[in-house]
Amino acid sequence: MRIRYKDSFVRRFESQLEFIARDKPSAARKFRKDLLARIKEIPDNPFLYRKSVYFDDDNIRGLIFKGYTIVFLINDDCIDVFGFVKYQSKAVD
Repeated sequence: MRIRYKDSFVRRFESQLEFIARDKPSAARKFRKDLLARIKEIPDNPFLYRKSVYFDDDNIRGLIFKGYTIVFLINDDCIDVFGFVKYQSKAVD
């Protein structure tokens, strides 16, 4: 199973990396490296991650990483990573 990064994820992720890099570029590089390594683990067992609190769909899951939720959709042949949001324990109305 392959991973596809949607533009919505890439834009928010890069924006956050730029924000972190303003204070400490090495921390931004480490954050990027560590997060991408965790995302690459998703295809091994995608249903291991919790069902998204943002969507009512069993195929949309969330990876929690250092205060952020990486939201992804499980398809038959790939994982679509499309969300990068500040972690919230439950959906906001």
